[in-house]
Amino acid sequence: MRHGKKFNHLSRTASHRSAMLSNMACSLIEHKRIMTTVAKAKALRVYVEPILTKSKDDTTHNRRTVFSYLQSKEAVTELFRTVAPKIASRPGGYTRIIKTGFRQGDAADMAMIELVDFNELYNPNAEEKKVTRRSRRATPKATETVADAATIPAKEVKTEEPTAEAADSTEEKAAE
Repeated sequence: MRHGKKFNHLSRTASHRSAMLSNMACSLIEHKRIMTTVAKAKALRVYVEPILTKSKDDTTHNRRTVFSYLQSKEAVTELFRTVAPKIASRPGGYTRIIKTGFRQGDAADMAMIELVDFNELYNPNAEEKKVTRRSRRATPKATETVADAATIPAKEVKTEEPTAEAADSTEEKAAE
């Protein structure tokens, strides 16, 4: 019976389970998302979230503690250099589990586990980049306006600059 057993044993011995979770955590840190079963994803989330919390404070002690869990220098370096600065302001919940359906061979419930701050599609707090509209004919147009301004009397020259849409429509009319 499993009285008082809080975590999923995943039908493995303790050493096999810890090695598997360590390898999955390294893969998650290096690739930012991995496909696995839902049960393994939930077990991995419990395993990796405290490691991510430790990585927010870059000290020698934290690096050694994280290395004892991950056993991979590359993963520890990636975690402290690229992942930790992105999750520094997040108070928790560093991973997301998205169910993807069933595996064809044995109908196991599959899921994708990913680091939240590395997915641009689902990240609602990401700043939107300001799009500036630039015309390819910016320099020839500037010379045309100087030439047109010289021929038009001073009364008819407008002091306001037209908006981008109005400028496009005037360019199209001038081209015709």
